[in-house]
Amino acid sequence: MWSVTSFARFVVPTEVKISPDGNWIAYTVKRIVPEKNKSVRQVVLYRLDTGERFFLPEDTSKPKFSPSSRKLAYLKKDEEKSCLCVMELANFSTYTLTAAESISSFDWSFDERRLFVITPKKRRDPDLYFETRIPIWFDAKGFLDDQTNVFHIFDTESCQELDQFEERNLTHAFWGKAGIVYTIHHEREPFTRFDVVLYDGRGKRLILQDVGLIATGESQWGLILLGRKKKNAFEHDYVYLLKDRELVPLTEEYGLDNSGHISLEVWAADGETYPIASGRWVYFKSGERGNVKLERIDLSSKKKETILSEGAVSCFDASEDGKVVYVSVNDGEGAEVYVHREGRSERVTALNEQFLSTLKVRKLNHFEYLSFDGTKIDGWYLKPDNSPAPLIVFVHGGPKGAYGKCLYFMGQLLAQEGFFVLYTNPRGSDNYDEKFALAVKERTGMEDFKDILSGVEELKKREAISDIGITGISYGGFMTNWAITQTDMFKAAVSENGISYWFTSYAFSDIGFWFDKSLIGDDPLLNENYRKLSPIFYAKNVKTPLLLIHSLEDYRCPLDQSLMFYHVLKDLGKEVYIAIFKKGAHSHSVQASYSHRLKRYKLILEFFKQKLLLKRDTFDPTECFKTD
Repeated sequence: MWSVTSFARFVVPTEVKISPDGNWIAYTVKRIVPEKNKSVRQVVLYRLDTGERFFLPEDTSKPKFSPSSRKLAYLKKDEEKSCLCVMELANFSTYTLTAAESISSFDWSFDERRLFVITPKKRRDPDLYFETRIPIWFDAKGFLDDQTNVFHIFDTESCQELDQFEERNLTHAFWGKAGIVYTIHHEREPFTRFDVVLYDGRGKRLILQDVGLIATGESQWGLILLGRKKKNAFEHDYVYLLKDRELVPLTEEYGLDNSGHISLEVWAADGETYPIASGRWVYFKSGERGNVKLERIDLSSKKKETILSEGAVSCFDASEDGKVVYVSVNDGEGAEVYVHREGRSERVTALNEQFLSTLKVRKLNHFEYLSFDGTKIDGWYLKPDNSPAPLIVFVHGGPKGAYGKCLYFMGQLLAQEGFFVLYTNPRGSDNYDEKFALAVKERTGMEDFKDILSGVEELKKREAISDIGITGISYGGFMTNWAITQTDMFKAAVSENGISYWFTSYAFSDIGFWFDKSLIGDDPLLNENYRKLSPIFYAKNVKTPLLLIHSLEDYRCPLDQSLMFYHVLKDLGKEVYIAIFKKGAHSHSVQASYSHRLKRYKLILEFFKQKLLLKRDTFDPTECFKTD
């Protein structure tokens, strides 16, 4: 049976690489060690011709094969530093190239004599932080402290540092044929305006200036880029080729977001996988409704092929001979590593198969419904064993997030405990056309909220539903706060890391100075939207019992959002509770310690059970604070 501790039994592949010659796969697995109250990462090498596996030590990650496929670089972490290690694959001998407090990225040169290693550099005054830029902090990083990025270039044989240079606002970097190609973002518009730069050992040269594009790789025809020529927030990203100084669109005509994603919950990867070039192909993700597909385009013929169309790809890589490795998950299976070759895919791991075989896995029931104005919306739901039963409505983050074909742990747990569970993709969600994604600009909480309510009404026609609860994280937390101020439909609500007041979000969040202006509107000091669309100003309407969950170290949707809402609701005599986790960033639900995540699951489950199944007048959280 599913339990609140089941998540700790899952082993998640978070990264995958294939050697350029197509002979080796390296993937990183993340597993939870409850007795140590932490997650452990470990690189595994898999030999394709024999199926042999070789396990690197614990606390290794970020594998990267050299261009000749003879070597593997990876990170080895301990409590005090990160070490960049190099392994000779012929005999598995390993040495440490360099060590630093933190290593954010590295890559091989084409002759593989050199590696660049990127480390953050901060002011580190013992008494204070001092800033002249925005933001002053960033989620999961803390106070930036005048941070710059230092490129260290090492000789891999002598282990000597050959060169060094610094750059601010680094977004992505890789070693191209002519030197190091990297993208830097503009400070005031960090997700939409970029410069692409080449460092060739003698100096820096601009390749592209003030564009909406990130350089992600290089083919024999030119650079591969992701984004738009001129990009605004919430627009889709497409793949381009920079050939002879001309931008050639590769995926615009398909209209699918090539940064597409769905909420993967416990199966989340460790970072974004950008489009890559290998051989004559460019590989990329395409979000389409409930799927994140893996596709490729032949640069010689412009022919597109779909490698995986069902489920969600979290990360991928490709060899020069056309083999592809990827990690994917769907609504019936956990995340596993697959290899695609000779026109078919085969699974190369069975990390979660045995454990899942002991559980009752409920498949998602998909339905399409018409919202209040005729807009088509996708919904999925899980059914409990018996009905009538209460319903829990989940709202994804974003707003340009999405739900889809994924095995959602919290949904499985709630369904087993006797709840219907509903997931919807209201307008503003990713993986639909761009007009759909942009529909919530300056209107968040309006039509998108009606889309969710329409999904509830449609499900009530299909199933025997009693009371209804609602929950969500980030934008989902905002929508939960908003929902209980706009309707009495919901009899219990759990809002996590959500927004209650858009003005303080704009002024306090690490991305508020551009994200909130893009979503809510310009001129926050005067724009009435910052009050009109903020749940806190409708607090008197609340009749729903509310549990607020927030992480103290969340700089994306900072603690003030839940704390203000709690104080106001409590002062008004409303039934409200707040749980503040002492550690953890915005993504604490998937990245925090074992005990932290366990208590979070217990809080959510117990709150809904006590309010919707047991119909208790007050919430008793006593059992939630025990760690099994």
